[in-house]
Amino acid sequence: MIPIQLTLEGLYSYQERQKIDFESLTEAGLFGIFGSVGSGKSSILEAISFALYGETERLNSRDKRAYNMMNLKSNKSLIEFDFINYENKKFRAKREFKRNSKNFEDVKTPEVTFYEWKNESWIPLEHSNAEKIIGLSYANFKRTIIIPQGQFKEFLELGATERTNMMKEIFSLHRFDLQNNVSVLNAKNKSELDQLEGQLKGFEEVNAEQISAQKEHLKLEQQKFEEIKVQFKTIEEKYQQLKTLKTDFESLKQKKFDFEKLILQKTEVDELEIKTELFDKVFRIFTPIITEKNKLEKEISEQLKNKESQFKILKETEARFEDIKTKLAAVLPKFEALEQSKTQENDLSLILKMLEYSDDIKTLKIRTEKGSQKVKEVEAVQNLIEKKITDLTEIAEALKPKKIDSNTLINVGNWFLEQKNLADSAKDQNRKIEDFHIKIEKLDTELIPFAVDLETYKEDFKLKSDALETETKRLSERRNQLEVQQKLAHFAGELHDGESCPLCGALEHPNIVEFDDVNAELIEIKKQIEKTGIQKDVNQKQLSEIEKILDRKKIFEDQQRTEQENLNQITIKTETHRKNFVWDDFNAENEAAFEQKRQQSLEIEKQIEELTQQISGQQKALEKEREHLEKYKKALEEFKLDEAKKDEQIKTSEANLKILKWSDYKEKETAEIVDIYKKLSQSNLETEQNYQQLVKDEKEISPKLTEQKTIVNHLETRISELKKDISENKNILTKSLIENNLINVIAVQNILLQEINVQEMRTTIQQFRIQFETLKNGIVDLENKLKDFSFDEEQFAEAENKFTTAESDLKLANDSVVKIISEIERLEKEFKKKENLLIELSILQKRTENLKLMTNLFKGAGFVQYVSSIYLRQLCDHANVRFHRMTRNQLSLQLNENNDFEIIDYLNEGRSRSVKTLSGGQAFQVSLSLALALAESVQTNAQSEKNFFFIDEGFGTQDVESVNIVFETLMNLQKENRIVGIISHVEELKEKIPVSLHITKDEERGSLIEIV
Repeated sequence: MIPIQLTLEGLYSYQERQKIDFESLTEAGLFGIFGSVGSGKSSILEAISFALYGETERLNSRDKRAYNMMNLKSNKSLIEFDFINYENKKFRAKREFKRNSKNFEDVKTPEVTFYEWKNESWIPLEHSNAEKIIGLSYANFKRTIIIPQGQFKEFLELGATERTNMMKEIFSLHRFDLQNNVSVLNAKNKSELDQLEGQLKGFEEVNAEQISAQKEHLKLEQQKFEEIKVQFKTIEEKYQQLKTLKTDFESLKQKKFDFEKLILQKTEVDELEIKTELFDKVFRIFTPIITEKNKLEKEISEQLKNKESQFKILKETEARFEDIKTKLAAVLPKFEALEQSKTQENDLSLILKMLEYSDDIKTLKIRTEKGSQKVKEVEAVQNLIEKKITDLTEIAEALKPKKIDSNTLINVGNWFLEQKNLADSAKDQNRKIEDFHIKIEKLDTELIPFAVDLETYKEDFKLKSDALETETKRLSERRNQLEVQQKLAHFAGELHDGESCPLCGALEHPNIVEFDDVNAELIEIKKQIEKTGIQKDVNQKQLSEIEKILDRKKIFEDQQRTEQENLNQITIKTETHRKNFVWDDFNAENEAAFEQKRQQSLEIEKQIEELTQQISGQQKALEKEREHLEKYKKALEEFKLDEAKKDEQIKTSEANLKILKWSDYKEKETAEIVDIYKKLSQSNLETEQNYQQLVKDEKEISPKLTEQKTIVNHLETRISELKKDISENKNILTKSLIENNLINVIAVQNILLQEINVQEMRTTIQQFRIQFETLKNGIVDLENKLKDFSFDEEQFAEAENKFTTAESDLKLANDSVVKIISEIERLEKEFKKKENLLIELSILQKRTENLKLMTNLFKGAGFVQYVSSIYLRQLCDHANVRFHRMTRNQLSLQLNENNDFEIIDYLNEGRSRSVKTLSGGQAFQVSLSLALALAESVQTNAQSEKNFFFIDEGFGTQDVESVNIVFETLMNLQKENRIVGIISHVEELKEKIPVSLHITKDEERGSLIEIV
């Protein structure tokens, strides 16, 4: 994760909205956050964690977190954090919460929204799960990216189980936890094995011997089936002959019975045939005649009704036509006088316009008089403005020679500003050089108690060390001699005649050596050895202290030389800069005089500017008055033109009058003329409309009247024709009745009421005739066929019984053969299945053994712990690269057999000890090394181009030399494309870090952020 921007408002001590642009900080690779205690340094990291995860180290959800996080002078809090995740995608986390206006202590639950930058805009996400975006839980985020205050040593001191769980999450080691996968496979394999064994129990009786026995049985049954089949064929032939004969005799009997029935039906069929033919004849002859008769009677009735209706319409149309003619005669005189009345109407219209023009002329004369007065007033104002512009211009021209050129003022001002910056830089460099001088003198003072020659101190300490080593060796040899002598004296004192010697086994001891008591000398030798060891340790510690002091002194001297070189460069720049002062009107040594002249020039420039603005304003006013004058003059011209135009229009209209005279109406009121005009216009319009409407009505009704007369005449003609057709139809009907021997129409209607379907009835009669002849011929044929045969029922019953028995025996034999063949096929198929199941059983049994081995391998997450230990050892190796450098190869980090961290102490023969025995400064060094290695591994695993790491403690536990070593380590991270941020109040770091945030706390405004 790489931070881009953080916005804070109303959070802890941050009252006003503060924005941190991390891009300018992360470009430096190493940056810091500095400020006094309680200024709000740690709140920045807490804001980032809370924006992403909604969690903080100081407060949890039970601590009224929202209320306690909000600034007491604020009514709302805002955190907005922009960052780039491991996929190089840009995201924003925003949390905002507000105070209840009615209850000060009631702060609503924060509203959280996550955004992604897409298509040049922020797109809201459907979730607010930072773990999905960053790839780390909150616990591991604060261990690998942002390490809050009080949590720096947490990873170092975690237990093995907790550390394994953390490694599983960070490095996705859960993919190596295959215990559940193996359990699932084992359960599935066991289930399949149980099912297979259950299936095989159903195949216990299936074997090759059983199949062979069934095949032998099949041969016997097939032989028996062939014998029965031959016997059945003989019996079947005899039975079929008798069965055919029986069928023929039964058929002859049935046909004779059916023929007797048809003879009885023949008379009815003959009568039906006569009726059908009569119906068909009457239907064909009389149906068209009667249909025509009915049609003519219906039409003449309809035409009579229609004639009556149309005659009534004709009378109404004639009455309406006469009424229109009467009205038209009455309105005709008015219409003939309409032309003169319209001329009078037109004259009144012209007189109204002339009255309107006359009124307009009066109004224009009044406006012309007022406009002339306004033109005089505007001309007077214009003269005053022109005089004022002339006066202001003269004053401005008089001030211009007194003003200094602006470019000259800017260049001289920049020269003095640069001179001041160089002087301040020189002063600052002198202060830094003096600070280093004091530090170097302090270190020289620390070297005085050692009383060493700095040129030969290493050789002197080596001579002392060699002498002490020689003395230690001599004393150790003497101690060994005395210890041997002491043991021999002990053995000699234990020897007695008759008892075997423990060394040679002799029973006699004639010459026993006597030894002096060496205990006192041995004790003295041991004291001298211990004293020599102490002197060696003191000598080594003094050498180490001197080297540390000299190393620090060298660093300070190098830094002092660097600052001195910077001061020399500033001096050279200052001399060059002074040579660039080329303005004769000013003194390079008197900046105050320059400032005074600049202020005077600026004041004159301000006066000129004010005068210019006044002139510009007056010119705008003058231009405005000129526009007004032009406007008024133009309006006067238009008034005069309009007046002449209106007068000309009156004369033109008077010439166009035809009946009325202008002199009779010019003094009258317009309203009176309007009333006369409206009444005359309305009367003319009504006369014209009435006449036109009546003429139109006359034209419309005249053809209708003619048409209606034609319709009535046509109906009378059609009725006459229909009466003639009815008479002819009656004659045809009478003639047809006589020709067909029918009394009247009623007789015809009675026959037609039968509604016989002629076609269907003829088909039925024809089928009867065919059936009758067919039966008759069939009986003759069967009698001829059976005249030489007789049928015995008992003989047929005996043959039928023999056939049934033989058929049953054949079926039983065939079923037996089929059954045996099916059984053989089933057994062969089952035997094949059994073979396949046995093969599968062998495979599953072998797989069971393999899964049992895998279950033991992955049981209890042992494989995960093994992989975790590999990752931990790699972390140790990476951490030791920096830890060795920080401790000058005196300490190292390792894992014991329980995967717990231990320290290897090379100053104590490389023995191991607990990490809890480390001092505060050493604990910080190993935690920093381990945290950097862990963060590096996490970011590498995420394939990120850059990675970010933030520390909020630890530097206060380091001495000056350790701070320098840590600083060198952090500076080297830039080469590794790493970004590190630190929070500290150590002044040495503040001076070394190239860019930082400085947090100050104002009593009124709260915490304020400044980039230094």
